[in-house]
Amino acid sequence: MHTEKLIIKGAREHNLKNIDLEIPRNKLVVFTGISGSGKSSLAFDTIYAEGQRRYVESLSAYARQFLGQMEKPDVDFIEGLSPAISIDQKTVHRNPRSTVGTVTEIYDYLRLLFARIGKPHCYKCGRAISQQSAQQIVDQILALGDGTRIQILSPIARGRKGEYRKVFEELRKEGFARVRVNGKVYDLSTGDEIKLDKQKKHTIEIIVDRIAVKSEIKTRITDAVETALKRAGGLVLIDLVDQKQELLFSEHFACPDCGISYAKIEPRMFSFNSPFGSCQTCTGLGFKMEIDPDMVIDRYKSLSQGGLIPWANSHSKWLKGVVSGVCQEYKIDPNKPLGQLPQDKLKILLYGINGAKVSFLYTNNYGRTRTFQSTYSGLIGNLERNYRESTSEIVREEIGQYMSSRACVDCKGKRLRPESLSVKIADKNIMETSALSVKDAYRFFEELKLTEREKLIAHQVLKEIRVRLKFLLDVGLEYLTLDRSAGTLAGGEAQRIRLATQIGSGLVGVLYILDEPSIGLHQRDNRRLLNTLKGLRDLGNTVIVVEHDEETIRESDFVVDIGPGAGAHGGHVIVAGSVEEVMSFEKSITGAYLSGKRQIQVPKERRKSNGFITIKGARQHNLQNLNIEIPLGIFCCITGVSGSGKSTLIDEILYRGVAQRLGLKVERPGAHDEILGLDNINKIIEIDQSPIGRTPRSNPATYTGLFDDIRKVFSKVPESRARGYMPGRFSFNVKGGRCESCKGDGLIKIEMHFLPDVYIPCEVCKGQRYNRETLEIKYKEKNIADVLAMTVEEALHFFEVIPSIHRKLETLHAVGLSYIHLGQPATQLSGGEAQRVKLATELSKRDTGRTLYILDEPTTGLHMADVEKLLGVLHRLVDVGNTIVVIEHNLDVIKTADWIIDLGPEGGDGGGRLVAEGTPEEVASVQGSHTGRYLKEMLKVSEPMRVNGKKKLKALVGAGTDR
Repeated sequence: MHTEKLIIKGAREHNLKNIDLEIPRNKLVVFTGISGSGKSSLAFDTIYAEGQRRYVESLSAYARQFLGQMEKPDVDFIEGLSPAISIDQKTVHRNPRSTVGTVTEIYDYLRLLFARIGKPHCYKCGRAISQQSAQQIVDQILALGDGTRIQILSPIARGRKGEYRKVFEELRKEGFARVRVNGKVYDLSTGDEIKLDKQKKHTIEIIVDRIAVKSEIKTRITDAVETALKRAGGLVLIDLVDQKQELLFSEHFACPDCGISYAKIEPRMFSFNSPFGSCQTCTGLGFKMEIDPDMVIDRYKSLSQGGLIPWANSHSKWLKGVVSGVCQEYKIDPNKPLGQLPQDKLKILLYGINGAKVSFLYTNNYGRTRTFQSTYSGLIGNLERNYRESTSEIVREEIGQYMSSRACVDCKGKRLRPESLSVKIADKNIMETSALSVKDAYRFFEELKLTEREKLIAHQVLKEIRVRLKFLLDVGLEYLTLDRSAGTLAGGEAQRIRLATQIGSGLVGVLYILDEPSIGLHQRDNRRLLNTLKGLRDLGNTVIVVEHDEETIRESDFVVDIGPGAGAHGGHVIVAGSVEEVMSFEKSITGAYLSGKRQIQVPKERRKSNGFITIKGARQHNLQNLNIEIPLGIFCCITGVSGSGKSTLIDEILYRGVAQRLGLKVERPGAHDEILGLDNINKIIEIDQSPIGRTPRSNPATYTGLFDDIRKVFSKVPESRARGYMPGRFSFNVKGGRCESCKGDGLIKIEMHFLPDVYIPCEVCKGQRYNRETLEIKYKEKNIADVLAMTVEEALHFFEVIPSIHRKLETLHAVGLSYIHLGQPATQLSGGEAQRVKLATELSKRDTGRTLYILDEPTTGLHMADVEKLLGVLHRLVDVGNTIVVIEHNLDVIKTADWIIDLGPEGGDGGGRLVAEGTPEEVASVQGSHTGRYLKEMLKVSEPMRVNGKKKLKALVGAGTDR
């Protein structure tokens, strides 16, 4: 067996053309090529799939029965294959309970750490609480030193009302000589009555003993301490007579002042997934879904214009009468925009009138008008009641669109109960520690000061925490906070978290296969990722990376260029060898870009804006009260290192704020003062990388609307007309034409209980989704299942005479998706492919020329040649009067922009400021801009620009608020 090489013979999976390939082991290998050329088919569907299959086959027959039969990839043989681990871009968890801390296991170690060395405090008064045995208390008394005069007191009442006559009498009978009441000492042996006002609070302490500390009287001290503890329910007070100081000890976790007791501190007490630790109000989620006032009103419309959105189209005469009565009674102007109403008036409309009644006129269906009286619970009260009481899912869904997550009122979003949050290490509780960024958390644990005893207990736990934090730092994720929800992570971030976890395992002799780990990384952070990949290699592993990033390709040991085109035109190994060999190979498109023979051109002239959208006071997350102008009518790039605030500014503030003004239902915009200059915009479209559907029923044909047109074509075939088939017959979502055995899925789901569900082709329709009668209908010798199996490129030729279909297919082709199948399940599309399907859908619609397009890293998964093609599409959109705002790290995109807004200078708390803005040439000249530094190399800008008042460019490195 060839142990030095991974040898593949006859790989034919998907579009691979019988590939033979030899890959060196224990090297960093990059698979690159045009999108859809077959890179993933070779890396994941052939090499990784065969590695998995062989692993399963090595297990016992008993174990294999739970895993099922794994299909062999279409390959003759693979030699020299190591155990394979795949790290792809799929989001780690959609569960709202999963966080960066839980996924990386850092939070599990934090729970253990706080349970072992955390110091509990009273959650009411903040007093430190300690638990000590009688022996430990005696040891601390002896440690005060010989000769120290003390009183040992038993605090039997602390700040409680009463006369306590019976208590004093009992103490006399038990032989106690003295008692201290409200700081004054009384002699019980005299028999004098101690008179107390029963309406006032009193503190009573039995003086058990008065002694000067000596080691010889240890037994006497022990007896006194035990007596005090017994009488006071576990409390003892040591009064240092000469020092005028008191020490309170407890043998329980309890606050002596507030009387709050604590259970034994265990790791589960810090778990927000356990009833022992989670907040009882939100059950550990940290938030509750509530009606959002900002989502139910249109501040720019009056009441009469439908400003209360859920009631805008209501036909209820009773409701209209009640609202009219409220307006008359409380002098609310129904013709004034809601945003201009006084807050107290708006509050009445939203939250009601506290059970009071209003009079109003009501005309019934027979035309009779009478005066009625009614209570008014407000719009929000009405929606909350309907949501709570309704059994209709449709009604609940309708109301649900006006709800947003709000921090839990009890735990303030901290997820844990008060007892758990009051346990602290270095004045931080576990959730305050989790709220730190990876970078700050690493510094916190590096600088943590502990006693010798605490070091002994926490040494191993701290080591595990620091190691995991260091791995996250190494893959460029220092800006993420440990409490960040895993469901909000981008694909690249999730992948790098899993990569960091794998590095921590320290495995050797493994084959790692990664899918574009550089996604979402700024060029500055890419170097650390590359060092991490090289570190994996240097441990003795083979690392195969499917990647388009130029720096990663240049730094690799071996490059496999697959192509030459996409889909049927791909599947060949163009060249395999060193970077130099790829660059010198004439037929390699990748080589042409690497060598500079082919490159994306910088525009000869930058467009001028025709206006601005101004965002004032942006302060969501880490944004530092920014004032930003977004130019209109041009191609604008938002840049900055990972975590600098780009998505917060554009997605959470700009998009949501503008969409809300345009009447779209969106989540509440991020914190800001106002957005100005929207007169030139009449439409906003956000094209992100979220899936186009969550089930296999969603596909490019259904999402783009192609499938509706295709079904109409099939319904007009003569045979269809003869049988009376309508377009609905050709839908796999409704009864009639679909296969009822699989309900139109083409697959049968087999539940595997503790393992992921397995899907097998339906035996009745053989995976074609339709019944036999439907499949008999053919257009140009193809049935509906054949059409869904076509690639975009094949369908372009097939439907070239039908304009409505051809136009939509053209846009899919234009954005570089000619290789995907029309019926390809949404679950099989990458984030970048899903984004381009959405882009194609928008491009195929009629354009107003005053649309604001927002795209988040549209070049994800694209080869340099595909990037060039996509840029052509985007610039054509701008040429017809639209505005494009792109969040991007790809320098080829950034250099073609008309305007750049660079945020930073760092990620997390070190970001959120405007570093530079201007044309690419201007930003490249700004000292202190990380983006500018890399742009400078690409644009060959020579002289660092001195920023002064004469320049239009403004640079605010590390500066304050606005320009």
